[in-house]
Amino acid sequence: MGWFRNAKNHFRVNRAIREIEARSIVARPHGLPNLLFVSLTSYAARFDVLHLTLGGLLTQTVQPDMVLLWVAEADFGSLPPRVLAMQSDRFQIRATSDTRSYKKIVPLLAEQPDAYIVTADDDVYYRANWLEDLVRAAKLYAGQVLTHRAHRITYKPDGQMKSYEDWDLDIGRAIASGNVFGQTSAGGNIFATGAGGVLYPPHSLHPDAVRADLFTRLAPYSDDVWLYWMARRQGTIVRHLGPRFRVLEWPGSQSQSLRARNRGKAGMSGNDIAIAAMTEHFGLP
Repeated sequence: MGWFRNAKNHFRVNRAIREIEARSIVARPHGLPNLLFVSLTSYAARFDVLHLTLGGLLTQTVQPDMVLLWVAEADFGSLPPRVLAMQSDRFQIRATSDTRSYKKIVPLLAEQPDAYIVTADDDVYYRANWLEDLVRAAKLYAGQVLTHRAHRITYKPDGQMKSYEDWDLDIGRAIASGNVFGQTSAGGNIFATGAGGVLYPPHSLHPDAVRADLFTRLAPYSDDVWLYWMARRQGTIVRHLGPRFRVLEWPGSQSQSLRARNRGKAGMSGNDIAIAAMTEHFGLP
C-alpha cells in the first residue's frame, strides 16, 4: 500500500500549498506584554522547500513582531533568490555560527532574553491560526512552555526514564477552546517536540540554555532534549495544546531530517544517547 500512502501525502502537500497561496489575511496584533518572535533555522539541503514554510509563517492570523531565519555563515550565499526576496520589515535573515538546530533559538535567546520566542521547523506546513493558538494559550497559562506536539515521558520502576521509543509518543488532545482535558496535559513529564512549534515565554529556560560548550557536547543533535532539561531546571512545565498535530513535511526534506537521526531504529536512538548524557551531567530533570 506504499503507492496509496504516497498518493495521499502528495494530495495533502498540494492542498497545503494551495491553502497558503490562497490566504488573504489581515493579521491581528498579538497582544502579549513583550516582543514576540517566530524563529527558525535552515541549511542548504532544505533551501529548495524553504519558501513553502516561510509562506505559511508569514501569513498567520496573528502578527509576530518579527520572523527570523537563521542560517550558517557558510550557507548564506546559497539562499535562493525567492527566499531573499521575501525579506521585509517583518522578516529578516541572519547569518550565525553553525550550531545545527540550535541556531533557531540560542542566538535570539541571548539577544532577546525578555521576549516570547516561538520556534518552528523549516520543512513543515503551518496552518494559518497556528501562531494564534500558541499566543492564546500564552495568555491563559503564563510562564509555561507551550507546544502543539508533545510526547509523554514514561519511567522504569527505579525512576529512570524509559527508552525514547517506549514513551507515549505524539500524545492526543490536551486542550481545546481554552479548556484542559486530561490530567497529564501539562507537567514535568510532557516533552515538547519542535516540529509542531513551541512557544518559550520570557525566562522560562535556565540561563545555561545558551551555553554552546554544554549543548554541543551533551546533546549536539537533540535540541528538544536540551531545551526540555533547561525548562525543567528553571522550574518550568510544558503544556501540550491539542488536538494532535499532524506533521506534514514538504517533499524531499525528510532525507536530511534530524527527526530520523534522533528516533533511530535499533538500540539506542540519538535522543537516548543525549538523554543519558544529560542525566549523567545534570541528573534527572
